[in-house]
Amino acid sequence: MASSDKRKQSLYFPEQMLKEIQDEAARQDRSLSWIVQKAWKIARKDIMKYPSVNDLADDGADDERGRNE
Repeated sequence: MASSDKRKQSLYFPEQMLKEIQDEAARQDRSLSWIVQKAWKIARKDIMKYPSVNDLADDGADDERGRNE
């Protein structure tokens, strides 16, 4: 088994999202870190389908990142 890198990192979540993550962590009797790590592992293939900002043509369109999330 590979060793795990356990560096600390601060992440900032909208208040409602953090509350939902905390509620789910409590429901599963798991840490916030465990919940976020599992969510990333489940979602990463879909997230990697999104174009990077460098892939988007600069056509003057508004940046949609962060809206309604």
